[in-house]
Amino acid sequence: MERVATPASQPDSSRPGKRTPRILMYSHDTYGLGHIRRSRAIANALAGSHEDVSVLIISGSALAGSFNFAPGIDFVHVPGVAKSEDGNYASANLRLGLPEVTGIRESLIRQTAEAFRPDIFIADKEPAGFRGELVPTLKLMGTMGTRRIIGVRDVLDSPETIRAEWHDKGAIRAMTDYYDDVLVYGAEAFYRPLDAIPMPAELHSRIVYTGYLRRSVPVGTSGVRYPRSTKGPFILVTTGGGADGAGLIDWVISAYEADPDIPLPAVIVFGPFLSNTQRSHFQERIDRLSRVDAIVFDPKIERLMNRATAVVAMGGYNTFCEILSFDKPALLVPRSRPRQEQLIRASRAEKLGLMRMLVDPVEEGAASRDPGVMARALAALCDQPPPSRAAMPGMLDGLASISSHLAPHIEALPDAAGASIGVGG
Repeated sequence: MERVATPASQPDSSRPGKRTPRILMYSHDTYGLGHIRRSRAIANALAGSHEDVSVLIISGSALAGSFNFAPGIDFVHVPGVAKSEDGNYASANLRLGLPEVTGIRESLIRQTAEAFRPDIFIADKEPAGFRGELVPTLKLMGTMGTRRIIGVRDVLDSPETIRAEWHDKGAIRAMTDYYDDVLVYGAEAFYRPLDAIPMPAELHSRIVYTGYLRRSVPVGTSGVRYPRSTKGPFILVTTGGGADGAGLIDWVISAYEADPDIPLPAVIVFGPFLSNTQRSHFQERIDRLSRVDAIVFDPKIERLMNRATAVVAMGGYNTFCEILSFDKPALLVPRSRPRQEQLIRASRAEKLGLMRMLVDPVEEGAASRDPGVMARALAALCDQPPPSRAAMPGMLDGLASISSHLAPHIEALPDAAGASIGVGG
């Protein structure tokens, strides 16, 4: 991998003798909120750990501006693309074909890198980007001397699927040819997501397991009016973005319809991507129940989770990190289509004693779900131990580990006169 030893960014004339380290992040955001929420957590941690760092996030999420970012962080929005349940993609908003939208995204990404000239680049999950849109920019940043990092979550998909998919998309070649570091945002003892992917020994040696990304309660108010039931013990039911959460929400509502004596009330967060039709139907049913409330979306859901007694979720990465961080007894009801990511994560969590898992029979081909099964699972949450009883040492050290891993590269950047600042590495 050829690298040109030139400064990756120009001195800041406003700060003689020292310039601002620049980190560019890429979050392709083709589905839900997972990528932008993970990128936000990392960006906030980096901005808080390193003085004067500037972080710019390239994102396709229409809701990126809804979240709380620390000073020193901004984002560039590229046209969104959306993934349907069958795995096909289309333009999210523009009335253009997918190839043209991808071309626009590719051009904007490259122009951003040319103008920003990052010292460090961090891509989320997709080494080549959506449909290879990152590759020209990765080559460009190689000539700038940018340190290029690919970060992946703890579980990607089944080993067979991810090996074939990454091969077809050119992701394996991109990771091999263009990246200096591979960060896995999870614990090695929990799961090793890259074992099935062929890679040179040199690249394999660059894999670092950071631990999960600890979350905290955001400052300020959420701007969302919480139901009265949140003043006492309650179960939080969250499906993340909500696009694929209708089945879980229906099952929880049906449990309270069948058994009004479930010990704790429930507060359901629909998610911004649940369809209006489904939301209206669910709200009508909830309005007839005395022990179930709902809100549409909370960009600071960490505040609500911190209040909750227990959590019911599908098992997406960010929610999993939040459950661990706030140490809540949890029931995971994962989806297994089109990806097995949630199922693998939930299965491992149950095996290790961190959380309980309930298999959705509809995911396995059944025509319906038994409300009684869910009612009993909700009642059992009252006596379930928190994840900390079974947690591994360092399991939530991810943000600190990422900051420490990048520190030598940030501190070794040249100052305005060309001399290095900090200790270097």
